[in-house]
Amino acid sequence: MNETERKYEALDGTPLPDLADLPGVAAVAGPEEQRLEAVYYDTADLRLARAGLTLRRRTGGDDAGWHLKLPVGVDTRQEVRLPPGRAAKRPPKQLGSLVQVHARGNELAPVARIRTRRQRWQLVDDRGNLLSEVVEDLVSGQSLADGSPVDSWREIEVELGERGDVALLDQVEARLADAGITRSSSSAKLTRLLADRMAATTPSSRPTGDSAGDVVLSYLRAQADALKHEDPRVRRDEDDAVHQMRVATRRMRSALQAFSAIVEREDTRELTDELKWLAGVLGEARDLEVLRDRFENGLAALDPDLVLGSAKAQLVRHFAPLESAAHEAAVAALDSGRYFALLDAVDALIAEPPFTPLAGKKAAKVLPDLIDRTYRRLAKRAEGAHSDVELHEARKAAKRLRYAVEVSEPRFGKSARKYRKKVKAVQELLGEHQDSVVARPVLRELGGKAHLDGENGFTFGLLHGLETAAAQRVENRFPAVWRELGKPKLR
Repeated sequence: MNETERKYEALDGTPLPDLADLPGVAAVAGPEEQRLEAVYYDTADLRLARAGLTLRRRTGGDDAGWHLKLPVGVDTRQEVRLPPGRAAKRPPKQLGSLVQVHARGNELAPVARIRTRRQRWQLVDDRGNLLSEVVEDLVSGQSLADGSPVDSWREIEVELGERGDVALLDQVEARLADAGITRSSSSAKLTRLLADRMAATTPSSRPTGDSAGDVVLSYLRAQADALKHEDPRVRRDEDDAVHQMRVATRRMRSALQAFSAIVEREDTRELTDELKWLAGVLGEARDLEVLRDRFENGLAALDPDLVLGSAKAQLVRHFAPLESAAHEAAVAALDSGRYFALLDAVDALIAEPPFTPLAGKKAAKVLPDLIDRTYRRLAKRAEGAHSDVELHEARKAAKRLRYAVEVSEPRFGKSARKYRKKVKAVQELLGEHQDSVVARPVLRELGGKAHLDGENGFTFGLLHGLETAAAQRVENRFPAVWRELGKPKLR
């Protein structure tokens, strides 16, 4: 579940303001007192806390148990909970797996103990629905690594209820500000307690502003963040997670290839190879997902009289075990030393990018030529492409051009977005062709298996014919679509 919460600092003796007259608030219930204790787990170098995650075992209150909080957006985190079980030196494996994108095999051990005396108020509407919770915490915490003295402070938290909205949080914040209570600089109790151990390192010197290196590095950083964000979602088999993680992986690889004149190619060749490996691992699960959706949509579009036998059930029997095995293989890869080494290489790239002298030049002067080069690569593959293999190679080149233009959008704005959408249309058209190429052998297999099992394979044969026709339409349409694309005009 997601929680949206804001934290505030208040000097001792500063009273909480009255909130009962805020718009939509019918009553304020409370205060209710709770005594809470939590032991926080992390690596020795606090990798989880540095990434904005907290993993704890809490006792007391109405939510005792293991809590893992993953950052989602501003003020919002996803919380995963498990029963408390017995006190342990290590967190449950299920939660430990979800943080491996940061822990990378390093031991998760207790790093801090925090005790809280909490006063809680609930803001409700005229039907008793919870709009928001406001708590006043008297906190005492101690680092477990070095035996440092206990630190104490006062903290105010405001959490959005299931029927509340962000506007209410803003109104509460304004009321608190009037009382002299301001936003906290720490997003979690743990980060405040261990602030001295989490001091930021001095960033390395690198191109800044609107240089070519700055634009490319910003894009690479965004893809690295997206990859790490999707990792726990893939492990939990959440909707669209594999696709989004694979896209982030491909975007990073394409950017390193397209802008090798800015980020030294020889220094990133091994990383691009490993990104290709990761995209391939994720691709097994994603390709099965795409095919299943395609076949299910194809069946749904047919006249019911043409769906013979147990075609829908056959799809389930075929894809369910394959998708389950692909997911297990993907998670196994995400738990591997090879993947952890890839993540280390990505971190090193972001921290110390191997820039060429061209990186320090203005993006407006450098990027267009490199995008032109990527366009020429596409043109070489698209001109006269007819066979399945040729059209697939053109599709991959179109995807690289699309991502290259995407890198330039912060600098070129509307013109880049407009051209990127044109390239995306070409890529998606060719993607429709490739999906058909991949689908037909599977449909032939499904039809043959239906026959051998004494079922009627007619429906799968019909879908095969429709896929053949769809591919032919793309082949007929592609030359005109390609001519309409034209060269990018980013200058």
